[in-house]
Amino acid sequence: MLIAPDLTIQQANPSAERIFGRSAQRMIGRDIFEFVNVTPSRLVDRIRDSDAPLIARGIELRLSDKVIGINLSVSPLPTHQGWRVLTISDTGKGEQYGEEIRSGSGMRGPAIIAHEIKNPLAAIRGAAQLLGRKVGESEKALTGLIADEVDRIAQLIDRMQRLGRETAEPVTELNLHEAIHRAYDTVKITTGKVVSWREEFDPSLPPVLANEGALVQVLVNLMSNARDACSKNEEPAIQVQTRFVSGLVMNVIRLGRPVKLPIEIQVSDNGPGVDPAIRDHIFEPFVSSKTNGQGLGLALVQKLVRDMDGRISHDRDEEGGWTHFRVHLPMAK
Repeated sequence: MLIAPDLTIQQANPSAERIFGRSAQRMIGRDIFEFVNVTPSRLVDRIRDSDAPLIARGIELRLSDKVIGINLSVSPLPTHQGWRVLTISDTGKGEQYGEEIRSGSGMRGPAIIAHEIKNPLAAIRGAAQLLGRKVGESEKALTGLIADEVDRIAQLIDRMQRLGRETAEPVTELNLHEAIHRAYDTVKITTGKVVSWREEFDPSLPPVLANEGALVQVLVNLMSNARDACSKNEEPAIQVQTRFVSGLVMNVIRLGRPVKLPIEIQVSDNGPGVDPAIRDHIFEPFVSSKTNGQGLGLALVQKLVRDMDGRISHDRDEEGGWTHFRVHLPMAK
């Protein structure tokens, strides 16, 4: 649907007519919230902010006779202040974006956005590979990093399209510290201010059971958040620790059995910590302490960790002045 600055519907396609059970003619000119009654309610405030893009997955839309699960996106039009396109898809009918792209028909909303993002990503990757053939050995590491990160971004787009309904991605035996260093290399490139990074690794840790792309994404998010959180500190510091924790077990509903989680990764920073008002909700979608945050980063982190049959937790050491995020994962057999 095309939404005007006064929040009235100006255009609606046949899919919108089908979801709401109204013709476009009967919807045009009426307030969008006469139709879009979504849960959680704080999402309404985000939709009212005409300058903010928004992606929400697995939320509830209340219709006159039923409640359905939907994915929703709001895309501001840069050439028309206050105007935006609101896209809704019914998750109950399955995610068909991939099939629509492959078939060349019916591309809408997030599908076409993902398609347009992947095109330049492919060009960036190809350029990095070509450049890697012409530079010295010291620069090849950087071009290789560009190619690897483009692949990770493309995988992340795929995961975001399926967030909330996909089955867990396959896990395999991984070297945990290699994944940590890969994430660190990514975050370090985008870190301007000098930050003290400390490592305390247990070199005797066995291989972890995880998905490599998902684990690196989790660590990149946690390290980036830690960097941002302590950026205003006079001596910003981040500490990454690994250790073996015996006795920690979590019941995994998906597997129907308890799973031991002895591998612990802890990412800590000496920033001011998370606002106490939202500490109990930081892993929920649309909750963020950042001024321009979408509140999707930690929600995605929790989803990825759970998909690997792991657990993530958060606590604050007020006396020491440190904020800790801990990820616990199973070890490979």
